[in-house]
Amino acid sequence: MNAINKRKRSKEEIILLLMCALSIPSILPFGIYRLIQHTWLSAIIDLVIVGGVSCVMAYVWLTGRVKVASLLATIFYSFGMVAAIYVKGINLIYWTYPTMISAFFMLRPNIALAINAVSLSALVAILISQVPLLNLFTITITFILINLFSYIFSHRTAIQHNELHREAERDFLTGVGNRRALERHLAKYVDSAGEWVESSVLLLDIDHFKRVNDRFGHAVGDAVLVSLCELIRSRTRTSDKIFRYGGEEFIIIAHAADLRSARGLADDLRSLVAGAAIIENYPITISIGVACMEEDQAPSEWLARADQMLYLAKQSGRNAVMVAE
Repeated sequence: MNAINKRKRSKEEIILLLMCALSIPSILPFGIYRLIQHTWLSAIIDLVIVGGVSCVMAYVWLTGRVKVASLLATIFYSFGMVAAIYVKGINLIYWTYPTMISAFFMLRPNIALAINAVSLSALVAILISQVPLLNLFTITITFILINLFSYIFSHRTAIQHNELHREAERDFLTGVGNRRALERHLAKYVDSAGEWVESSVLLLDIDHFKRVNDRFGHAVGDAVLVSLCELIRSRTRTSDKIFRYGGEEFIIIAHAADLRSARGLADDLRSLVAGAAIIENYPITISIGVACMEEDQAPSEWLARADQMLYLAKQSGRNAVMVAE
């Protein structure tokens, strides 16, 4: 239980828990009141919604899984709203607004819009015989506008969030992934539920980079880092991922590449950099350590073996490639 309580909760999880926590005290008093008034059907609808939302809240609190839980909670809200209006009529139509808006807080915009469209269709079918046509048209238009505005806002927010997320995981100088992005990418391999794909990690370091900074200045040193990343991009596939590990060290995750293929890539990169005139009349070389990403090992072990190979490449005289067999 202590491990559950100490687990860091995602923002999606917190939003869903808050939505459920706000819904229960908002609906439960009506259910109790209708029980006292012996309006059994309305009371049952309210209490079923409260019970369902409580179960969703407990599930999310214990497991942290929000995708299915968010969908179920939204369906509970929407079903309860439609059922309540079917039983009590137009007087409960105002509950439709918060219910539809809440869907966009819990689900992706497209899914929320689809569920609300189904709910709106059901409401039109229920109300068409209860209210004048002009009033029904007005109600329908307001619901459509509410959904469109919520969709636009939710979609724009998602775009901004993704842009911020990408910027937070990008090295500001070279444009490749940073250490945070590397950790997330390695975690994907560990958490992958599908068939394991043999891949390799390449850890490379610019030889004697401090001498470059000391002789030419940090501006030139930065330009060397940028040029190196451009050269790496020119030889790697779109499925390969490049990360700045720190200073002048970079990591390449060669997806679906065994040690033989990874060694070929490393040799190609080493030759490419050695032959490139990154600084005129001044040689720039790299050393590379290569290791296989074993399924039964942790990412820290993959990086440790690649680091050991990089050390051996440095010890062998630099401008070399060493592979952990």
